[in-house]
Amino acid sequence: QVQLVESGGGLVQAGDSLRLSCAASGRTFGGLSVAWFRQAPGKSRELVATISWTNSPFYTASVKGRFTISRDNAKNTVDLQMNGLKPEDTAVYYCAARPMSASVYGLWGQGTQVTVSS
Repeated sequence: QVQLVESGGGLVQAGDSLRLSCAASGRTFGGLSVAWFRQAPGKSRELVATISWTNSPFYTASVKGRFTISRDNAKNTVDLQMNGLKPEDTAVYYCAARPMSASVYGLWGQGTQVTVSS
């Protein structure tokens, strides 16, 4: 059974950096589109970044230029490098995956907390 596990969250100050990692067990990320979502308290879940199976990235406007999504095939992870963190980036961050043929993300991790203090 395929599972996604996020790691790398924590408490940092504004302007700091964090690197989140999403590891897959049971299969590789090959052929999958992978996304990072986040959910802040009292808010709905929002898409942060995606990377397609062809490694084409997408970023929501609020993180463009600060966050970078990438695949590490050797480690079988999809990482989210977050620079210039802001208090409004505080949220639980989730990774999710879907095969090319699917229109929704059906595989989700349990989430990792990112807290940015001002």
